[in-house]
Amino acid sequence: MCSYKFKKQGGGVVVVDISSQSLSHINGRPVLQPYNNSHKKNNTCNFKISPPPISPKIKKVNDSNVLDTNTSNEKIVTPKIPKSSPPISPKIKSPIKKVKNDSSFMIVEVAGSIAAARREQVVNMQVQRKQRIAHYGRTNSVKFNAAAAVDSSSREAKRCSFITPNSDPVYIAYHDEEWGVPVHDDNLLFELLVLTVAQVGSDWTSVLKRRQDFRDAFSGFDAEIVAKYNEKKINSTSIEYGIELSQVRGVVDNSKRILEMKKEFGSFHKYLWGFVSNKPITTQYKACNEIPVKTSKSETMSKDMVKKGFRYVGPTIIHSFMQAVGLTNDHIITCPRHVQDMSNVLLKNQLLCENFTY
Repeated sequence: MCSYKFKKQGGGVVVVDISSQSLSHINGRPVLQPYNNSHKKNNTCNFKISPPPISPKIKKVNDSNVLDTNTSNEKIVTPKIPKSSPPISPKIKSPIKKVKNDSSFMIVEVAGSIAAARREQVVNMQVQRKQRIAHYGRTNSVKFNAAAAVDSSSREAKRCSFITPNSDPVYIAYHDEEWGVPVHDDNLLFELLVLTVAQVGSDWTSVLKRRQDFRDAFSGFDAEIVAKYNEKKINSTSIEYGIELSQVRGVVDNSKRILEMKKEFGSFHKYLWGFVSNKPITTQYKACNEIPVKTSKSETMSKDMVKKGFRYVGPTIIHSFMQAVGLTNDHIITCPRHVQDMSNVLLKNQLLCENFTY
């Protein structure tokens, strides 16, 4: 390293070079003297002060927007950038590319880009969410008009997808004549509630084939008679008709609750239809896999019925019951029953308006 000593002279600082004579040698090695903390090699330090950079001379050329910088014999012309212009950012490769197609350009998204992957992920999450909750079956109120009826009728009539060519005629008749049709008879409402509970763990075809047995077992679903079943009658009914004992007990208990609803609301159907403001819910599902297994309305009904003492009235069972008694019309929009039910609702509304007097 280079070593040097500073001395003050007249208020200034003078640099004094230290020669190699100020070093001592012990065993052939250079040793620093006490008055210094560094040493230098044989050659001395030469400080070279470079002159300040010469600013380029600016010469005005023909173009007022161009500057001429001439630091040497070379002539360099650089564009003049106005002070108000923003800084130029480096170019970033965009995931969008333009593809020339005839006389126009199509913007095509590069496959595998982060934006495309994220967008696809969001779409998949939204589809899964709709399938999971399906907005609990709630849709905007649908206003029936003649144009919609013509468009629906012009489309190819297609039953709900759970009706297949191999479906039993009993099940097909139930779909075409009963499923989704509004019911206001208390005995029939009681019957369909019992059949809905019975089809859990089984299937509708098997239950519909035993429909007459259920009617005989529960006295035509007369709630006043069934409510009087004693323990002996309950056991004999279970054995004779092959119905689970717990299910028979549940039917008897529900018949007693129905009698309570008649006293409180006047009839069982008034209690049930009050949940939908006496107007069936018409949905607009395009496929059966879009139909949820429960809705917010079925959850509300289930909670209230459980509070009143009904048995086997979970939200899934109640939603199936609502479909059976026409509280909700869940036929897909291509099904003939969907259009027919919409026409019936329109006709009923027109009759109500005609009979209304101011």
